Amino acid sequence: MKIAILSRNAGLYSTRRLIEAAENRGHEVRVLDALRCYMNITSLNPSIHYRGEDLTGFDAVIPRIGASVTFYGTAVLRQFEMMNVFPLNESVAISRSRDKLRSTQLLARKGIGLPVTGFANNPDDIEDLIREVGGAPLVIKLLEGTQGIGVVLAETHKAAESVIQAFMGLKANIMVQEFIKEAGGSDLRCFVIDGKIVAAMKRQGVEGEFRSNLHQGGSAKLAKLTPEERSTAIRAAKIMGLNVCGVDILRSNHGPVVMEVNSSPGLEGIEGASGKDVADLIIQCIERKVAPIATANSLPKTRTHGKG
Repeated sequence: MKIAILSRNAGLYSTRRLIEAAENRGHEVRVLDALRCYMNITSLNPSIHYRGEDLTGFDAVIPRIGASVTFYGTAVLRQFEMMNVFPLNESVAISRSRDKLRSTQLLARKGIGLPVTGFANNPDDIEDLIREVGGAPLVIKLLEGTQGIGVVLAETHKAAESVIQAFMGLKANIMVQEFIKEAGGSDLRCFVIDGKIVAAMKRQGVEGEFRSNLHQGGSAKLAKLTPEERSTAIRAAKIMGLNVCGVDILRSNHGPVVMEVNSSPGLEGIEGASGKDVADLIIQCIERKVAPIATANSLPKTRTHGKG
C-alpha cells in the first residue's frame, strides 16, 4: 500500500513510529505537512497538490492533525476522502471529537459517564452555573485548550467566579465541570483500535498538580482496567466514530467518567508504559480496512441490460 501521514513534523515520536511500522510491513510511506497541501475542489476530478506536485495513488491516509490546525487539516483530509483514499479516522469524526462541548453532549446523550458539566454565555448566569455543577472546587476548561493547557482548578466559589468572569471578558468559550477529587490527580488513557482496547496506562500528575497530562510533567505506568472501564472506553470511541483514539477516563465514586476522546493520541507514553508495538497494530488496522475495499474495486463491473 501507499500510505500518507498528515504530520507537520516527521521527526515526532508518533510519526517516526508509524513510518517504521508501515515500512516494516512492506508499505510505501509519505509524510505530508497538511498546511502545505492545497486543493482543487471539483466534482469530476478532485485533487491535492503538495509543493507543486499532484498527489495521486494513495491507498490510505493517517491524520496526525494538531488541534491548532484542525480546520485546515480536516479540509485536506476531506479532500483525500473525496479521492477515495481510506482515512484511518474520518474528518467528520475528528471534528466531532475536537469540539469539547459537542462531544460531551453526544456522549451524555448515549449515557456515557461524565463529570457534571455546565456551559453558559452570560456573566449574569455565573452564580447559577456554579451551583448547577455542585459548587467549588470545580474545573474550568477552555474549549480550544489541549494537553492540559487552558484548564484551571478553582478551589473556592470566589475563585471560580473570578476565573469565569475573566474568560468571559476575553470572549473565550469555556466549560465548567465538577472536580473529581477522588481521582487524586490521575487518569486512565485507554488506547482503542478498531473497537478494541489494545493498551491502557495510568497517568499521574506531579505532586500538587491536578492535571495528569504527560505534557505537564505527569508520569505513566501500565494500568489494569475494570470491565466497566473497558466498556465505557469502547462505547465512547464508537460514539465518536473513531477507528483509533485515546479515551481519557477518571475513576470517580460513581464509576468511570470520560474526560476526553483524543483522535490523535500520542504513541510514546502508551508504548513505553505497555511495552506494546501500538504503531504496528495501527498499520494492521489499516490493512484490514483497506483490503476489502481494494478487492471490491478490482472486481469486474457487471453490466445490467434493460428490457427493450
